[in-house]
Amino acid sequence: MTVMLRPGESQEGLLKRFRKEVTKSRVLSEVRKKRWFVSKSEQRRIAKRKGIRRARRRQHQRNRRR
Repeated sequence: MTVMLRPGESQEGLLKRFRKEVTKSRVLSEVRKKRWFVSKSEQRRIAKRKGIRRARRRQHQRNRRR
């Protein structure tokens, strides 16, 4: 990520814009995910669990709306 200092901009403003750009590009979340090696089978298992949780949450929300 590169952020250029604008004329008259403070260091705090520059830092704030930089953090916003990093958050928007999701760089940190990718780095955190890749901190440890996860095998393909483990990735599939995790994805399956996340899908089940997501489906349960959606079902719960649908039931609350009725």
